[in-house]
Amino acid sequence: MSMPETRTIPLLMQEQAKRFATHEALVDGARRYTYAQLLNEANNVARGLAALGLGRGDRVAILMGNRAEWLLTFLAIQQIGAVSVGLNTWSTARELEYTLSHAEVSCLVTTDRLRRQDFRSTMAGIRSSGVMTSLRNIVWLHADLTSPVKDDINSALGPGEITWNELLQRGEGIAQAQVDAAARSVQPDDDAMLLYTSGSTAAPKGILLQHGHWVSNAFHIGERQRVTQHDRLWLAVSLFWSFGIVNAAPNLLTHGGCVVLQESFDAGEALALIERERCSIFYGTPNIVQALWEHPKRAQHDLSSLRSGATIGTPEQVQRAVELGVREICNIYGLSETYGNCAVTDAHDPVAVRLQSVGRPLPGVTLRICHIDSGELQPAGEVGEIRVKGPVVREYLKDPAKTAESFDENGFFRTGDLGLLDADGRLYFKGRIKEMVKSGGINIAPAEVEEVLMRHPAVRTAYVIGVPHPALDEALVAIIIAEAGATPGRDELLAFCKNEMAAYKVPHQFHFTTENELPLTTTGKLQKARLHTLMPTSGEPKT
Repeated sequence: MSMPETRTIPLLMQEQAKRFATHEALVDGARRYTYAQLLNEANNVARGLAALGLGRGDRVAILMGNRAEWLLTFLAIQQIGAVSVGLNTWSTARELEYTLSHAEVSCLVTTDRLRRQDFRSTMAGIRSSGVMTSLRNIVWLHADLTSPVKDDINSALGPGEITWNELLQRGEGIAQAQVDAAARSVQPDDDAMLLYTSGSTAAPKGILLQHGHWVSNAFHIGERQRVTQHDRLWLAVSLFWSFGIVNAAPNLLTHGGCVVLQESFDAGEALALIERERCSIFYGTPNIVQALWEHPKRAQHDLSSLRSGATIGTPEQVQRAVELGVREICNIYGLSETYGNCAVTDAHDPVAVRLQSVGRPLPGVTLRICHIDSGELQPAGEVGEIRVKGPVVREYLKDPAKTAESFDENGFFRTGDLGLLDADGRLYFKGRIKEMVKSGGINIAPAEVEEVLMRHPAVRTAYVIGVPHPALDEALVAIIIAEAGATPGRDELLAFCKNEMAAYKVPHQFHFTTENELPLTTTGKLQKARLHTLMPTSGEPKT
């Protein structure tokens, strides 16, 4: 498929509304939008935002699950040249206050509640603190689409707070020509969105991403996945996450495909939705794949429409996605700073390649593997730090020091990840530099040991970490999840490892756990830095 001619989000949507006018673009339950309708509805919201005095460079935050209004608000923000700020719906009041304040958000569009979160109470507390001086407006939606908007959401609205319906009504007084002019003024290198890292070890970093790279990089991702205008994406991955709004959604929108939303992940509902909407593109983390696989009613659902998409994980975890029915699933690599995916396997690569490799760099991306100490370029097959040039973050908001230290002298972004490039230019992810274990003076990449352990037939998943050791500085510990019904013993695994790799790479201890005990982030990523919490609190780790 030919790449869209435009390189800004507002002009992209205008182009697609002409190119695929009557083609279905978005499904949210009973609500369905063609490309022409999606643009029209986004313009209605954009006029409402303009009526609030919002415009170029203003920051507008979105706090809700995966529903049509999330995407409509996002597109409307782009139409007026403002910057979207996707907020994590799992955030605490403290975390939300930090993000809203740090981003200097002018307007927040949010639901009154999601799951057990009461955002009305949360925002009342934040506003009463007096810290949020930049926040002028809050636009409220009902969490329950069946509830009449005129009910409780209208009660006790604070200064600058209005409902979604009132936003649309105010927009009726704004000429569409005003929004169109704002859309035309947007340039490819303008900031489109501000994403925040999880902040598990420090204050979250604000990542500014631009229009042009958002459009082109997402298109190239879709090309690797062989996406066409006939594909339909099942999207339960949160839109506030780069995996959702920088990769999955624009992948389909740049190809004229359809995005089918699930507000928040539920395995049973997901299976029914995929079957009912005949979704062909799958985006999911390993824990999502596992939940679908283990659901007791999986066999009752027809998942034959699934074809391609993206996931991450070990070879065994990627294989599980293939077994689920996503036969052309693509393995990927990237960070929010690299517009999500910067390397993707091809959907038509052999399964063996897609299980092991995270693919070749996308067009416009250059990868280097550099020695973790000297920074010297590493030859093919040697592990080092992955560094990226191409579509990468321009700056961290209000953090010039962090921005400067994140790039080397040649302008390559330092990912902090370990990997190697083979002779064919394919990238293999080998973990994080901070996860590197130095045992007996030798650097050991845990991913290398994990790969060996997972070749044992009784081992489903293995994670390797370093723990303090009086003589070695650090000793390797393997945390094992066994295959169902299997009970591998320490001596059995020890003998296997000694036969497969050098003695200094053999774990000193083995600890057995289950997937339910693994520490995960709110977006389903493994928190490897917290794996030590699975270890016994006294003495040597149990085996």
